[in-house]
Amino acid sequence: MAVTNKNEALLLFFGDVLVFFLSLWLMIFVRFREAPDVSIFLDHVAPFSIIFVLWFAVFFIAGLYEKHTLILKNRIPAIILNAQLVNSGLAVVFFYLVPYFGITPKTNLFIYIVISFGLILFWRIRGVSILSAHAREKAVLIGSGEEAKELKNEVNNNPRYGLYFVSSINSGDIKNADFREEISRRILEENVHIVAADFKDNKVEPILPNFYNLIFSKVRFVDMYRIYEDIFDRVPMSLVKYNWFLENISVSTKKTYDFLKRLMDISVSFVAGLVSLVFYPFVFTAIKLEDRGPIFITQERIGKNNKIIKVVKFRSMTTNDQGEYSQDIAKNNKITRVGNYLRKFRIDELPQLWNVLKGDLSLIGPRPELPVLASHYEREIPYYNIRHLIKPGLSGWAQLYQRKPPKGMVDLDETRLKLSYDLYYLKNCSLMLDLKIALKTIKTLLSSNGI
Repeated sequence: MAVTNKNEALLLFFGDVLVFFLSLWLMIFVRFREAPDVSIFLDHVAPFSIIFVLWFAVFFIAGLYEKHTLILKNRIPAIILNAQLVNSGLAVVFFYLVPYFGITPKTNLFIYIVISFGLILFWRIRGVSILSAHAREKAVLIGSGEEAKELKNEVNNNPRYGLYFVSSINSGDIKNADFREEISRRILEENVHIVAADFKDNKVEPILPNFYNLIFSKVRFVDMYRIYEDIFDRVPMSLVKYNWFLENISVSTKKTYDFLKRLMDISVSFVAGLVSLVFYPFVFTAIKLEDRGPIFITQERIGKNNKIIKVVKFRSMTTNDQGEYSQDIAKNNKITRVGNYLRKFRIDELPQLWNVLKGDLSLIGPRPELPVLASHYEREIPYYNIRHLIKPGLSGWAQLYQRKPPKGMVDLDETRLKLSYDLYYLKNCSLMLDLKIALKTIKTLLSSNGI
């Protein structure tokens, strides 16, 4: 059973198409104070259609076609504003650098941007809610732990989903026969259609005979964790046991995928590496003028199959701490002024493109960890070393979706969360997923958020 609407992205896309063209018609109407005839409208459709293609790409990169979880839903106005600011810049550049179409619509473009922003904002906040409104099926949630609470809060407070948990039951409370009978009776009396449960929890097993009888009353049953993964795009860590890895993770060779991924790594890193050489003289000069220290640093990381690899970066701190961390090192090793700008614009990472070309890294994959931190996490976090089954990458699923990634120091809670995203990637890795990560990385590179 799919809790999220698989056609939502398509609905959003076609709605955006209609809004963009409606805004174009309204722009001409406002500009000339009369309904435009067909010829005038078509004269504007051709150049603006090219702009629209670029705008849809910006919307995708900005995450406006993602599942509308509560976190994304609350940020929609800010995301649309930023996306439209970028779109405005693209439109100005296009119309003034490509005079082929014979129009440089200063006033028209300003009017269009104002109208389209207002309509897109209304469509995304109000219009989508009206069109996607539907009766939500009653459901019961049976599970325990923080993930069950997180799932209930997300589903019950977001009308985008097709169900509503009218009740949640802690699996630890399923002890006696009378209580199990009470659960079954309430499901029937309250006209519940769906039961979402943690079927791998031994505490749930005693109630399964009661549930079997409910099949004849057309009650549907779904694994709680399938819903969780579908909504949050990460693997719930309470589910992860040895049997999960045996069922979901394989190291068998995927020849077509591996070949295409390596081809993408080589072609992109080679071209991007050559282009990045333009920055090298400026970086060399800036670093030498500040403290006359070394230009590059080399640090060890954990690569595929737990092998040590050496990555190269532009030096952004006063010394090379070799990736080690302690209070004394942190106190004495500071980010330089030049290093602050190198990190802000990710320029310090450019030499790692040659690591990708060499084959130590991939463009997409779990971020490579420092050996000292990896050793600590392997002792403290069960199954942590599974992330080293595949080649690490410059960007990955966790880097896109984890809001507070651990950086340079021990952080068990955030690292567990990062592992849940890494496991999702390991389970679902494909060329399409890699392309999605690559496109969305553009947004991260252009924003103030690090990778």
